[in-house]
Amino acid sequence: MDDRTLDRHTGKLTLEQKVRLLTGATTWRTAGEDGIALREIVMSDGPAGVRGEAWDERRPSALLPSASALGALWDEALVEELGGLLAAEAVRKGVDVVLAPTLNLHRTPLGGRHFECFSEDPELTGRTGAALIRGVQAHGVAATAKHYVANDSETDRLTVDVRACERTLREVYLAPFEAAVEAGVWLVMAGYNSVNGVTMTSHPLLDEPLKGEWGFDGVVVSDWAAVRSTEGPARAALDLAMPGPPGPWGAALVRAVKEGRVPEKAVDDKVRRLLRLADRVGAFAPRRRRHLLLRGSLDTRALLRRAAAAGSVLLSNRGVLPLDPAELSTVAVIGAHAASPRTQGGGSAGVFPSAVVTPLAGVRARLRGRARVVHAPGPTPGAAAAPLGTDRCDDPRSGAPGMLLRVLDESGRELCAEHRLSGRQLEPDLPPGAHTVEISALLRPQRTGEWTFGVGGFGRMTLTVDGDTILDGVFPRETDDPAVVHVDPPVQQARTELTSKRRPVHVVARRELVPGCGRATVVTAAPPEPDAESAVAAAVEAAREADAAIVVVGTTEQDETEGRDRDDLSLGGRQDDLVRAVAAVNPRTVVVVNSGGPVEMPWREEAGAVLLAWFPGQEAGAGLADVLFGLEEPGGRLPTTWGACLEDTPVTRTHPAEGRLDYAEGLHVGHRAWLRAGRAPAFWFGHGLGYTTWEYEAVDAPARVTAGEAFTVRVRLRNTGARAGREVVQVYVARPGSAVERPVRWFAGYVAVRAEAGRTVTAEVEVAPRALRHWSQEERAWSTEPGPYRLTVGRSAGDLRWAGEVTVERRAFTR
Repeated sequence: MDDRTLDRHTGKLTLEQKVRLLTGATTWRTAGEDGIALREIVMSDGPAGVRGEAWDERRPSALLPSASALGALWDEALVEELGGLLAAEAVRKGVDVVLAPTLNLHRTPLGGRHFECFSEDPELTGRTGAALIRGVQAHGVAATAKHYVANDSETDRLTVDVRACERTLREVYLAPFEAAVEAGVWLVMAGYNSVNGVTMTSHPLLDEPLKGEWGFDGVVVSDWAAVRSTEGPARAALDLAMPGPPGPWGAALVRAVKEGRVPEKAVDDKVRRLLRLADRVGAFAPRRRRHLLLRGSLDTRALLRRAAAAGSVLLSNRGVLPLDPAELSTVAVIGAHAASPRTQGGGSAGVFPSAVVTPLAGVRARLRGRARVVHAPGPTPGAAAAPLGTDRCDDPRSGAPGMLLRVLDESGRELCAEHRLSGRQLEPDLPPGAHTVEISALLRPQRTGEWTFGVGGFGRMTLTVDGDTILDGVFPRETDDPAVVHVDPPVQQARTELTSKRRPVHVVARRELVPGCGRATVVTAAPPEPDAESAVAAAVEAAREADAAIVVVGTTEQDETEGRDRDDLSLGGRQDDLVRAVAAVNPRTVVVVNSGGPVEMPWREEAGAVLLAWFPGQEAGAGLADVLFGLEEPGGRLPTTWGACLEDTPVTRTHPAEGRLDYAEGLHVGHRAWLRAGRAPAFWFGHGLGYTTWEYEAVDAPARVTAGEAFTVRVRLRNTGARAGREVVQVYVARPGSAVERPVRWFAGYVAVRAEAGRTVTAEVEVAPRALRHWSQEERAWSTEPGPYRLTVGRSAGDLRWAGEVTVERRAFTR
């Protein structure tokens, strides 16, 4: 739609109609306008899957590996293909806008939401995010770059004021968003936080550089409920306040325009941008058929399986992997995460997958008919009790697997009832007169003893087991964080003794509804925990009798989730003890780490191999088995530096002081911070092993380049191993003696190549002009310092195979 048509449509609208378009009509929809044949635009969370407009386990979604796993791919073509899958899911669910990708950085390993972010590095994050954007938008579905900007931790995220100098913002935190705009992204989301004293929904950075210098012509949307005032965001470059319909705009914004406090031309610009977005996603009636073939279930599963394998990172291998099924008669699969893995992080981006292949199931499927597989769960990892599910509960009314959800009025009369499949009900339908949400189920106990039951929500809540009240209290809301109120409410727990495994018990949880406290209701149950020493001993015995042991360890939802940062990097429960005990009796012990971000691995030198699986999505076990048994190579490389322990890590601060979080480290984040501190981590940014070996035979780099121009570094490699493989060739840059502060060394580019055993291949890494430039705060402009730069080529930020020099010459000016 051209500008003239946009102006004509805008001119047909009254001020009230214009303002109505700029606030959400519902939680997930914008308003429509019949006068210009505009329908509502539908949005959905999307980093790991497209949920749609409702949290409903009966309408499942394809679950991708976490964003940190996509960052580990170092494969833009595969990321783009996964973006296409998100688009297909959006079309299937009637969604126009996917709220992804998240372009914030892994500034510190303690960030609680890093599973939703790609990497520690602005270049890798920018390239990965741009690929996902291209994949989504190629099919007429909008992507959203979020959360603009410096929204890199969760503590006090609604109010934190991040302090960072202009150069740090430009070179580090704004850089991925600039790449997103270059990729043509259609929306940018402004975060909750403030930067240098100004809340992001009112910040001048929305105008410059976003809309001005970069030329972003799309919509700036607020994070949900991030707009807290009328005039500031309206005068600024924010375009759309979500959700709605209530909010700080509406009638208040109409008054502000009529009274001259907000210029109407600012409103008109916002409306034009929204109409441009509507045209791009086909929101002008009639609904346009988007040019996309819906993927079949088998195709989707195959892609997700391939992605899970390709993003896995082999951190260490002492000749153990890949395992040869022909050499195995018994395999021990150990750990609670093996049977119940974390496939996604916690918070608003969560989806309900249709099915999950667990690591245990994946190994069993691969070895079926070849070897015996035994499972020893080991001690519990310290996770909170899981919500009730179909695996252990029946609906007390219908008898079908699941539970009964009822909504009652104040007198206790049933207003509506439905069969559901999960004890986690975040958005139950509330008919007029709704007063209480009730979830009930017949629980089939797996064991006797003292069980722990819980109910999550706010207000008065009660919990009965076989008619006995074990919890009754009033629990007020103590936070404004929407992720807590609407997605992850605190669970209140109580314990009771169950004496029979044969007789189901009737569990009934009720939550009275309180205005402003959401409607999410969660019911959990956990059996008695096994004795930790006995559980470790059973795992050790299984490992001792097996030809190989696969130990799956990982984080819990309390460790990595939206709304809070981590306190430490240790694995919960007795997981470290479990690994050490198993590795001590079986040298062919493979440890699989199931986390979204860094964890401490004090046993890493004791294990036969350590494989990082991330939060691998719904095909977790299938992709893992492909790697373990050599059908696929572990293709991933670390997108984030992993320290041996938290105390060694140079940048760890996530907690504001008096409301301010000072990015005092400036440019020096990730591997840059480790280099500046002169410390060696456990595993460097870019690290990852394959199933073959490589020799870097020769490097060809230009001796001189002109400032502002790209150049290419050519690397000849030979696959010196016995099988085909993939190598990720990385280029880093340094500027010794620079007149401005610089990192010791910084990442400049990469390319992945493949070769058969014994063959050579040439990797061509293009180094973009931005790799050599710096932001001059004095001139408020980009500048490239002339003179010699040191080039290094290698396999990671700490494993460099070649070093050379390139001299940058000033660009010649002609009249």
